[in-house]
Amino acid sequence: MARLRRKSCISILAVLFLVLVASVVLRNLPSEHSSPLSLVQPVEMERKDLKPSKTPIRLERDPQLEETLRKFPPPNYYVHAFYYPWYGNPKFDGRYVHWDHVQLPHWDAKVAQGYPQGRHVPPEDIGSNYYPALGPYSSKDPAVVENHMQQLRMAAIGVMVVSWYPPNLKDDNGEPLDDLMPLLLDIAHRYHIKVIFHIEPYKDRDEVNMLTNVKYIIDKYGDHPAFFKYRTTNDKLLPLFYIYDSYLMNSEQWAKLLKHTASDSIRDTPYDSLFIALLVEEKHKRHILTAGFDGFYTYFATNGFSYGSTLKNWDGLRAFAEDNNLLFIPSVGPGYIDTSVRPWNFQNTRNRINGKYYETALSAALEARPDFMSITSFNEWHEGTQIETAVPKTSQTVYLDYLPNKPTIYLEITRKWAAIFGSERRRWQD
Repeated sequence: MARLRRKSCISILAVLFLVLVASVVLRNLPSEHSSPLSLVQPVEMERKDLKPSKTPIRLERDPQLEETLRKFPPPNYYVHAFYYPWYGNPKFDGRYVHWDHVQLPHWDAKVAQGYPQGRHVPPEDIGSNYYPALGPYSSKDPAVVENHMQQLRMAAIGVMVVSWYPPNLKDDNGEPLDDLMPLLLDIAHRYHIKVIFHIEPYKDRDEVNMLTNVKYIIDKYGDHPAFFKYRTTNDKLLPLFYIYDSYLMNSEQWAKLLKHTASDSIRDTPYDSLFIALLVEEKHKRHILTAGFDGFYTYFATNGFSYGSTLKNWDGLRAFAEDNNLLFIPSVGPGYIDTSVRPWNFQNTRNRINGKYYETALSAALEARPDFMSITSFNEWHEGTQIETAVPKTSQTVYLDYLPNKPTIYLEITRKWAAIFGSERRRWQD
């Protein structure tokens, strides 16, 4: 009988907990009078307010915008979304940038012969299997950036992790990105969103120029109110950097920068920060420890593609992080398809299943009790991982879409799980 009473109590507590979580989720949804589509339309404001500042400034709040923001759920600063500012079009950039991505050949020349090669030709033919609701936009367009901030806020995402190259450097298909950062920071601040720099594997990256570039970022942007900083357990308020393909530099190089014992270490200087490594293979765990990183993320949205992106490994990775006092940041995505730029790569495609694939990943991340949760991605259109709004498109190219769901379906799923994650984090801390 006592056992039955205990079971009854446990059942009642479980039901009460589920009711509490559901109430938090519902409370964070927009009101029934707020159409999800209406929430991602640009807010009317003077364009002069959207010009990027040359130096970080503390922007005044806009009462009209503040009223609009009350229709959105609060931003969850423990939910990070990878953001790519590398797109361009003729109006703002003189030509299409990244939308005209090349079709990459297979590394086996015999296999490569069986697939198309060449560049996409926008606006009808773009380097994506989906078509953006905003069309082939420019990342320099203030109205586009503003729209993106609204979509991020609709999804309750508090932090955008922006792909970054040092000044005058760029990826193979794009243009330099650093000049865009003031615009992104200024508009992000208006929407109460924070910005993290996602440092890409730029040419000749080593520990010396990494130190130079971290100093550059903090000196130029560190005082901006949208620049993300995290308070550590020993009460330090530090910037945080994601380092893509961190394993391309060996542990000894990283240790010179990140270990307290190194003579030229960044530790305990005004530029000390939290450095988050990319964990792809299991052997990278040792690399992360010997290099002196503060945590790791998994990035890829393809379950099973890598050790780090395989959902069943996340519990073990959480334990590894706890044992070594590291931040654990699993990356979740709505699906994966990159055959528009890698026509031969069908094996890594992951169907969205009308949002079920995404929810499975979100659930797995939550069960692993992460420090932060990262989303791959807000707008990586080449790899089909975007949660940004997409629309059906009829042209010479056959595009996928989100039907029978709304263009905002993945923003709405993110919003729901951001609320659940927030509730769960509070429970873990009690």
